[in-house]
Amino acid sequence: MHIRDILDRHSTTFSFEFFPPKTPAAWEELFVTIRELEPLQPSFVSVTYGAGGTTREKTHELILRIQHETNLTAVSHLTCVCHTEAELAAILDRYAESGVENILALGGDPPRSMPDHRREQDAFAHAEGLVRFIRSRTKLPDPRGFGVGVAGFPEGHPACPNRLKEMDYLKAKVDAGADYICTQLFFDNRDFLDFRERCELAGITVPIIAGIMPISTKAGMIRMAELALGARFPAKLLRAVERCGDDDEAVNEVGIHFATEQCLDLLENKVRGIHFYTLNKSDATRRIFKNLGIKNSSVFHSKSSRSAAVESGLTLTAHVG
Repeated sequence: MHIRDILDRHSTTFSFEFFPPKTPAAWEELFVTIRELEPLQPSFVSVTYGAGGTTREKTHELILRIQHETNLTAVSHLTCVCHTEAELAAILDRYAESGVENILALGGDPPRSMPDHRREQDAFAHAEGLVRFIRSRTKLPDPRGFGVGVAGFPEGHPACPNRLKEMDYLKAKVDAGADYICTQLFFDNRDFLDFRERCELAGITVPIIAGIMPISTKAGMIRMAELALGARFPAKLLRAVERCGDDDEAVNEVGIHFATEQCLDLLENKVRGIHFYTLNKSDATRRIFKNLGIKNSSVFHSKSSRSAAVESGLTLTAHVG
């Protein structure tokens, strides 16, 4: 389904992100995860694209398998880095032939094996150019062409310390033809709500979907902090994790409850969508849905589901305070 139809149909979307596995065993494990999450009826799922297109074929393979073996709508990530215009055209035409309608257009990073890669060699230096190029490909039966999403950064884009210019660049991506914005993960909802307000001030009116990643272990939290994109961890979350000591199971519980509180607050603030970074696992996402009283995203807007979410949220503060 085209992303515009999805956004028009649902006042709040729920979506999941997966990455292409590296081994045959991991592929089968991922499809167990997908089967466990499918009953939640996500609005769509997305599949990541390795740095410099290193997982290009695996991304395409996973997208097609989701397309053919499930009832889910798949969105493929696509990046500018290490691609010529001809390569990007071939990728998009292949997706069009396969019936894939939606792309998340990203600037992307060079592979670690190419630290000296020069961006001027790429067809497009920034996602804005890629969005325009995707818009120019009209081989889908739908006259609207591909549905296109772009990334947003509530905590600030790591490559742009000028927060005023950052919003100009984001608006340029949207004006190039983006249908929605999906944000990088964050742990303080104030960052997201302020980002949403700044988008409004900048004249950005497309739906903004919030990216949520529950922490599961201390080691995982440290890895998040070490990523180039970074992550700010509120003191409330750090205190709760510290109380867990070396008990990763307890850390996982804290992560699920903290993410549930985030989601509850976002829903109360009328977020247009929540995108779960699943890390190819289903447990945390399924439990967050259960905590919110949501059987599946298609029935979320019923009065009983909203009431259950509010009542569930009232019991969570003690776990992470």
